[in-house]
Amino acid sequence: MSIQKSEFGKTPDGTAIELYTLRNKNGLVAKAMTYGAILTELHVPDKTGKMAGIVLGFGNLQDYVERNPFFGATAGRYANRIANAEFTLDGKAYHLFANNGPNSLHGGKKGFDKVVWKAQPKQSSDGPSVTFSYLSRDGEEGYPGNLNVTCIYTLTDGDALKLEFTAMTDKPTVVNLANHSYFNLGGEGSGTILDEILTINADRYTVVDEQLIPTGEIASVKGTPLDFSSPAPIGARIQRLTGGYDHNYVLNGPAGRLSFAARVKDSKSGRVMEVLTTQPGVQLYTANFLDGKTIGVGGKPYGKHAALCLETQHFPDSPHHPTFPTTTLRPGEKFDQTTIFRFSVE
Repeated sequence: MSIQKSEFGKTPDGTAIELYTLRNKNGLVAKAMTYGAILTELHVPDKTGKMAGIVLGFGNLQDYVERNPFFGATAGRYANRIANAEFTLDGKAYHLFANNGPNSLHGGKKGFDKVVWKAQPKQSSDGPSVTFSYLSRDGEEGYPGNLNVTCIYTLTDGDALKLEFTAMTDKPTVVNLANHSYFNLGGEGSGTILDEILTINADRYTVVDEQLIPTGEIASVKGTPLDFSSPAPIGARIQRLTGGYDHNYVLNGPAGRLSFAARVKDSKSGRVMEVLTTQPGVQLYTANFLDGKTIGVGGKPYGKHAALCLETQHFPDSPHHPTFPTTTLRPGEKFDQTTIFRFSVE
């Protein structure tokens, strides 16, 4: 196993960005950088042992800075949407930046995916690892409290990518952190994911309006195109939806304890990815807005449905829905979430 550090370019203000390449004992490779604590590449073998990159990304920093649709991003301070770009906490109203129509998405104008983190690599007992840390100042993007955040990537010798997020605050605030990697188990740039077989350990989902804001209703997936409680091709029912999937599932597993969330299989390559998480929800997104104009790290265009995201998270717009699992974090408390992407072949 090894950890290599290199430079991945400089931001417009001249800040040098570090790229960390993690390699486990079986030859799997993960790359993550200090800009946005972004996962840029992830290479895993197929059933013949051939390696391929399975996450969408760019080969240069400029594309990440100028046109990144959250490839590999660490989304925060609040991943997903907050309605009307505002929320009230303890009787005080807070106003956010509206970057998704009237709503705030993935932290606002300059979310955690667009800031420079500090990095500390180490060889952990599980495998090569890098810890990214960031201090989000009180008032940044409208959110209260100085928030100390860490994001740890570990490429385990059990062929899993483990992500651990923590956060602590000095004022009451709201926090929802998620990784926004786009996966294609056939290999990035290899076509769509519509034939990949998906299972999601969820019987319910959060109903949304036309702006993808939850109405507050939690409904059954049974009899809808959203039902992946049994394995099904992603494309089997996608035409019944406008654009594709962009839905938050209410996971069956006990929130706060690491449990099975989802499984994806690419029959052609034999690659299998299992997702485990401590989070109460997972957002399924099928890259509905890619249009072939984006050229990826391998030089190939990324078209519509070129990947899927499984964003383990708290629910969208939770600050407006008291019945949802709370995203409020108070001084003395610790936000803690773990998500594992585990790889195999069959």
